[in-house]
Amino acid sequence: MDPEEHLYILALKQCKNIGNINLKKLIQHIGSAKEVWKSSPRSLISISGIGKSSIQNIGNEEFLRSAEKEIKFCEKHEIKIISQEEKLYPRHLLNCDDSPVILFYKGSLDNDLNPVSIVGTRKLTAYGKHFIQALTSELSASKVCTVSGLALGADSCVHEESLNHDIPTIAVLAQSLDKIYPAANKNLAKKILENHGALITEYASFEGMAKENFLQRNRIIAGFSPHLIVVETAYGGGSVTTVTAANQYNRDVFALPGKITDVYSQGCNHLIANNKAESIVDIKTLVTNLNFTPQPELFPVEETKIKIDPEKKDHHKILEIITDNKNISLDELAEKSGILHHKILPILLDLEIYGYIKCLSGRQYQLN
Repeated sequence: MDPEEHLYILALKQCKNIGNINLKKLIQHIGSAKEVWKSSPRSLISISGIGKSSIQNIGNEEFLRSAEKEIKFCEKHEIKIISQEEKLYPRHLLNCDDSPVILFYKGSLDNDLNPVSIVGTRKLTAYGKHFIQALTSELSASKVCTVSGLALGADSCVHEESLNHDIPTIAVLAQSLDKIYPAANKNLAKKILENHGALITEYASFEGMAKENFLQRNRIIAGFSPHLIVVETAYGGGSVTTVTAANQYNRDVFALPGKITDVYSQGCNHLIANNKAESIVDIKTLVTNLNFTPQPELFPVEETKIKIDPEKKDHHKILEIITDNKNISLDELAEKSGILHHKILPILLDLEIYGYIKCLSGRQYQLN
């Protein structure tokens, strides 16, 4: 996307009474955020559902200057900006009417991974912790990433156990990325970024922290994945608002049942009893229902390699050099073998066809 479009989305984001739904409506009708910013009030107010109060601040130069500062701020702090028109925007969020028009993130986003959202109480018990450990262990064989909110308790456990099992994990924040809340999770946030995960938020640095931000954050967690798992929660806990959003988005919701005398199982039991969540019977059944389990081949066939003629000494020489290196470039192969580039290329092609090596981008080679 044109970086200029980010600028005008950020300017519009500051206008009073323009939330995500109205902002999307304006952009869809007019064509782009820049064109919305430059449009006349008459053309904007003609759009169904857009009133005078929604457009009164559009064109305010102060908001545009603030947006320019935000973009510089993001560049300084290595924060990436992404809008709904871009490929890396979380694909399941696109189906939500009130999804953020723009997101800020650090780290890695990968839409090829299957996201699963997991939330629960800040006062996680040993029962809930054991469940998260068992679940992440089972999920480690699948192409997934976990999503939670970086809060203390269940959220932290989800992120930590995901890291322990080499599962990329995404933390959705209720504030801008220049601050980590709670402060006790700063090291955890750092580890998430170091291990192919991401920190993501809809909040710019000019938006302060507010209690309602956490409720808004919960809807993103609910919308991020087609599945939501609730580990433990009391009556009226924050997880219940996440479930409400997930139900509205037609997500599959699963809750961990517990004893009726356990305070932090009562919320889950209530969700199950009221058909707002499906009861988790066991880990394997849950993972099967998530449809993340890799399907094994019914009749796996072992690949056979074509034998190299002993007389093809250069073939053996090149293969030996590649074997001794994790990956190696064509230039390095020529230097180490003393064989000219144009003579190496057909040898490499043979070795690739025979099944011994594979070619990577940038003419890098490694054992198959």
